[in-house]
Amino acid sequence: MLKMLKRLKGSLVFVLLIFVLLFVQAYCDLSLPSYTSQIVDVGIQQKGIEDGVPDKIRESSLNMLMAFMSEDDRAAVEECYTKDGDIYRRNDITKEEREKLNDIFGIPMMIVSQMETMPAQAQSSAEGASQMANAQEQIKAAEEQIAAMPESVLTQAAASYVYDEYKAMGMDVDKIQIEYVLFSGLQMLGMALVIMIASVCVTFLSARVAATLGRNLRDQIFGKVISFSNGEMDKFSTASLITRSTNDIQQVQLLFAMIFRIVLYAPILGIGGVIKVLDTEASMTWILALAVGLILVLVLVLMSVAMPKFKKLQTLIDRLNLVSREILTGIPVIRAFSREKHEEERFEEANIRLTKTNLFVNRTMTFMMPSMMLIMNGITVLIVYSGAYAIDDGKIQVGSMMAFIQYAMQIIMSFLMITMISIMLPRASVSAKRINEVLETDPLIHNPEHAEQAKPEHKGEVVFDHVTFSYPGAEENILTDISFTAEKGETVAFIGSTGSGKSTLVNLIPRLFDVTEGRVLVDGVDVRNMDLHDLRSRLGFVPQKGVLFSGTIASNLRYGKDDATQEELEDAARIAQASDVILAKEEQYESPIAQGGTNVSGGQKQRLSIARAIAKKPEIFIFDDSFSALDFKTDLTLRQALKRETKDATTLIVAQRISTILHADKILVLDEGRVAGMGTHEELLKNCEVYRQIAHSQLSEEELAHE
Repeated sequence: MLKMLKRLKGSLVFVLLIFVLLFVQAYCDLSLPSYTSQIVDVGIQQKGIEDGVPDKIRESSLNMLMAFMSEDDRAAVEECYTKDGDIYRRNDITKEEREKLNDIFGIPMMIVSQMETMPAQAQSSAEGASQMANAQEQIKAAEEQIAAMPESVLTQAAASYVYDEYKAMGMDVDKIQIEYVLFSGLQMLGMALVIMIASVCVTFLSARVAATLGRNLRDQIFGKVISFSNGEMDKFSTASLITRSTNDIQQVQLLFAMIFRIVLYAPILGIGGVIKVLDTEASMTWILALAVGLILVLVLVLMSVAMPKFKKLQTLIDRLNLVSREILTGIPVIRAFSREKHEEERFEEANIRLTKTNLFVNRTMTFMMPSMMLIMNGITVLIVYSGAYAIDDGKIQVGSMMAFIQYAMQIIMSFLMITMISIMLPRASVSAKRINEVLETDPLIHNPEHAEQAKPEHKGEVVFDHVTFSYPGAEENILTDISFTAEKGETVAFIGSTGSGKSTLVNLIPRLFDVTEGRVLVDGVDVRNMDLHDLRSRLGFVPQKGVLFSGTIASNLRYGKDDATQEELEDAARIAQASDVILAKEEQYESPIAQGGTNVSGGQKQRLSIARAIAKKPEIFIFDDSFSALDFKTDLTLRQALKRETKDATTLIVAQRISTILHADKILVLDEGRVAGMGTHEELLKNCEVYRQIAHSQLSEEELAHE
């Protein structure tokens, strides 16, 4: 998966922008609980008074408070307030100075609040004088008790004193409370708006980066597969390559979209939540540790059960694609042998195995969300239970407990988000590995760094110089010590029993494989030293199995030469004996061709494939048993027209029928990968026993004599 991250270099700017937006979103998310706490603690309980630092205070009240302050505290208060008549107004002060003033005012305000009831009691009692005499002793005792109280209780008491002071001064205290709540609410709405905008932008950018990665991976896989030789194509099945370039890339793309939205965001939110919790109330952090431990245990148990099945899923998808492809392409054969029931059972088996594995994984993962919700709800109850005692003891306020619950949920949610990614990660990891297998496969056929140019004096010449070939990993040679020369304008044919190496031999010319020993020269240059595009542009290759592409007849005939004129297409079709087929269609050259050429017969497909090669006007034609689907008359007419119209081109023909190669300038007889004979038809009948056996198996003595 780390290798996939390296493929995001082109989207680095977007990734950095996503990081910035996630930090902004996390900051706003983590700020909301503190605003909730302030609305409850300050806006409701303290009636909009933030702390015990009044904006203005009566001179008499301040003097009363200063009576219970030290000299240093009185000096600090006098520096922060300016006298205006009989009112003291607070100067502009820093946050640190305000916190210091709150600590200074806390105890005196609480003492004064308690003393305010003492004179009334003294006046209503005959022993009032003696009670007043003992006031100083009571005050000292009160100071000791107040100093031991939690800071939150002192702050609430101080805020209550400031509220009473404002009320005594005739200020609209209800307005102060309403303004505080409204302002805090508007700030929360602003934060929520920023969160929404950041979330939308992150989602958009994540989708863009992931889609770009998917597109690049598809391009890279396609480019790599195009460069594969037949050896690499044998290593990866077609069904597997299709799965890797579609389903596997989709899994990786989906994971990366979630990574940017969740995996990067979860640690930021979780770490930020822990920091906020420690600032809010550290005594209950053990509850969070318990929650995280339970979640990790749950994830480890579920993943240990589901992980092996995740790894198996992609293999089962490959199998299903393989079976589906075989059945769809082999429908005619299946119907001919009445094997529909068998193929249905084969497909059903692959389908059921994939379904069972998917069901097992999904059923396992269904336990995750309910279990997570149980943990979250249990933690909430535990926080409320523990927080209730802390509130009763005056250690925290209600709003602080609410904020703690919200931070706890954010921390747990961050783990939950990572857990949800852990569900996708194993399958995407397997997919990424399969993608990298294709991308990291080194093709056996390489384009030379310094290509040699073709030699004009050897134009159209094909030379096999002691060529030996064996497939990678094979113990035996397919071809052994093959040597011959095909001059310009010559027709060289290859014949032999099935498996003698005829098709392999001609596949060495366009470098579908590379020789194991010896050399193959085209236009006087070793094909391994020639640029692949230059080499293949000189060849007109007609494979053993005709392949047409979806489009029109004209687009297929122009496949080797985009700028071929209509006249050139008509000439190519005439030579390939395909004119009658084309003109019989309503749209003629613009007639549609279905995928794989399924709407034309085998013979028509071969003639159109031959016409495609002729329209290219190459200097070397290679026909790999390309006349097998033609009747004898069409075969003869086509070869005569081909010889007449392409007399300056070199023609190499792989054939099974003697009649196809009777008039070749040179015939190579292959037997178990070796040259058993070389010469004309007449020479081989005299000198080559293998050729003679092939000839007598296909033609009678009279036919051979007549030919």
